[in-house]
Amino acid sequence: MIRHNLARTSVYGLMQTTPETLVSIETTGQAEQSAEANLTSSSVGKRPALALGIERVGLISLRLPWLVGLAALALALAAGLGLTRIKVDDSLSQLFRSDTPEFRQYEEVTRNFPSSEFDVLAVIEGKSLLERDSLDKLRNFVTDVQLIDGVQGIISLFSARQPPENGQTPAPLFPDPLPEGADYDALIKKVMSNEIIRGKLLSEDGQLALVVLALDPKIVGGKGLDATVGEIRKTMAEDLEGAGLKAELSGVPVMQLEIRQAVERDRLVYNVTGFIAGCLIAIAFFRRVSFMIIAAGPPLVAILLALGALGWLDFRLNMFLNVMTPLIMVISFSDSMQLTFAARDRILAGQTKYEALRNALLIVGPACVLTHATAALSFTALLFSHSELIRTFGEAGLIATLIALFTVLFLFPLLGVLLLRNEAGLAVRGRGGDFGVEALRKFCFWIAARMVRRPGLYSLIGLIVVAALGGVFANLQPRYRLADQVPDKEQAVSASSRLDAKLTGANPIDVLVQLPPGASLYAPETLEVIARVHSLMERQAGVGNVWSLETLRRWLKEKAGSSDVTTLKKYVDLLPEHLTRRFIDAKQDAVIVSGRVPDADASQLLPIVDGIDKSLKGLRAQYPGYKLSVTGLSAIAARNSASMIDKLTRGLTIEFFFVAAFIGLAFRSVVVALACILPGIFPVVASGALLAITGQGLQFASVVALTVSFGLGLSATIHFLNRLRIEDDSGENFALAVERATVLVGPALILTSIVLACGLAVTVLSDLPSLRLFGWLSAFAMMAALTADLLILRPTAMFLRRTADRIAIRR
Repeated sequence: MIRHNLARTSVYGLMQTTPETLVSIETTGQAEQSAEANLTSSSVGKRPALALGIERVGLISLRLPWLVGLAALALALAAGLGLTRIKVDDSLSQLFRSDTPEFRQYEEVTRNFPSSEFDVLAVIEGKSLLERDSLDKLRNFVTDVQLIDGVQGIISLFSARQPPENGQTPAPLFPDPLPEGADYDALIKKVMSNEIIRGKLLSEDGQLALVVLALDPKIVGGKGLDATVGEIRKTMAEDLEGAGLKAELSGVPVMQLEIRQAVERDRLVYNVTGFIAGCLIAIAFFRRVSFMIIAAGPPLVAILLALGALGWLDFRLNMFLNVMTPLIMVISFSDSMQLTFAARDRILAGQTKYEALRNALLIVGPACVLTHATAALSFTALLFSHSELIRTFGEAGLIATLIALFTVLFLFPLLGVLLLRNEAGLAVRGRGGDFGVEALRKFCFWIAARMVRRPGLYSLIGLIVVAALGGVFANLQPRYRLADQVPDKEQAVSASSRLDAKLTGANPIDVLVQLPPGASLYAPETLEVIARVHSLMERQAGVGNVWSLETLRRWLKEKAGSSDVTTLKKYVDLLPEHLTRRFIDAKQDAVIVSGRVPDADASQLLPIVDGIDKSLKGLRAQYPGYKLSVTGLSAIAARNSASMIDKLTRGLTIEFFFVAAFIGLAFRSVVVALACILPGIFPVVASGALLAITGQGLQFASVVALTVSFGLGLSATIHFLNRLRIEDDSGENFALAVERATVLVGPALILTSIVLACGLAVTVLSDLPSLRLFGWLSAFAMMAALTADLLILRPTAMFLRRTADRIAIRR
């Protein structure tokens, strides 16, 4: 009670309760610093432990600084070695990787029919494509590219054959050398009417050609992919030079390479940018290099230790784990700055560095523990996703959060002991110089004074706003496109869009036909099933470029007049193995009928998948021994993305109340638990409304951003509630406690929220659309959380406290 009266006298005697009586900000700051000196470990220690006393582990650094320093150095060296072990997971299917029958079947199909996973698609386009000189250059490219190490086979215009004659092996459609004059014109007419290549390898207008390069799977999964793709690009540029053709590469290997390069490039950008931003903000904030190192050092070391630990634990960087660097930075930098701010205020109030560091740990430390705990709970919520990628992100985030917490608790006092010198001189020079901070204190008091004046009204307004935004959020629709997972400033997306426009798409959608035990591939019933599935795929709206064993069978029947099994088998045996393995597995007990669809949103692809599956029901009933399944990455994405996003959203809703209950339990207060709900929900629903306005819907990246941002956004809430808990004098004047807590912690909360937003906004520099979305949406959510903290939390806490007091009096 004595401590609180001193504090109230020192500040509120100066401020009174209205802004009009606010005196000099410089005098106010000095009074606050004097009052802060009264908050010692003994006064705080009388209260029940807020975070089970975990923050006290930092006191070890005050007692044994050199021992802790040596341990930190050893861990940093080990983490450096761990960094070298980090690899990149660039698989496009990683988002849907799960232990489900559908995904296991997809993986089995990929092993037995590996074409789509290992095909590089060369897209050559231009009005002069079918001119003689251009075709000569294109054929040179097709010939030369087969000599590149790692290229196992090739399919192109030049793979087409003349109709077979007299049982002889059919001659190539394109003779060597190419004819001239009228003969060349006649050849082009044959090419444009050839049903094997028209609409499949050559666009209907004759201005776009597709060349499919089958790569060695070992190359795609290893380090040689970069060199192989680079050699393909070089050969393509050299052979097509002067033809006036635009040539780009796409396909899964190219997309994987571009993802890998973007992830590695982004990791460097995030580290450098985050480091510079943190240092600049700390210097501007504290105006001393020593305080800058104390504030920025623990987060930077936390990044090193966390990424090193992930390397030793064999985590692989992917489109989500790549944001771990800015997440570690914002989680740890927020609390590091809070602690540094508190220690600096105590030094300016005349305490020694040991007293200041100890009291900062004991007063602010519990809130730091709770902020990390809520962030950890947010990551824990991701562990219940069906996506292995998102679960892995949750696991990595949980590990990184724990490492960041203990790094801050140990290194903050250690760096303070080692770097702070001449505290008395600092106190004399620092007094009266914090003009920016004092302006923020004045602003915070202005806000708090108004929020506590009519808490019921402002609480009702907050409830209405959250409810209205929640209605908009509830109507958001799931969205997923493959292009959002691939760098959109590189060739792959551009080339795929051209295939979407002129060849019905670059993304495969397959029907797996599994034969009954003992059935022959060339049995009449088997061939009939394949033919009917092929026809079904051709009739399905949205599907084009259908290929299967039936394609060869039709060609032989039309061009050679032969439909017998012996001829069909002969020509299958004549085809290169890399070509037959696209449609027939090695055991010849399963075949694939493959079509292509454009890269559209999953909501547009789902009717196509459902339409194919519905059409297969009749065949399944007619041929019960044959297993017919729609598969492929497009089918997996269309079926699973919406349900996965819905489940993540429901998990986020449950998390709202679970985290609020957790905070209420930590503070041992129902009022605190209820007060956290509205300010916790506001940044999420506000971000959802922004997504609705921009027409983006709910994507994986946005749901993960909202889930994590909810936990991070509660940082300001927890630090305020921690200070309010200290300032509260058992209800003598709760409004004064709210005002004083706001004035004392408000400036740091505002500045650290800006740091949080800036740290997350670094991801807008990424070439990956999903990471850019994650970055700007998370940054917006941080600022929305600050808004909710200032304008919703304070009146809500005041209203709930008054209501609780009235209920207690009536009882």
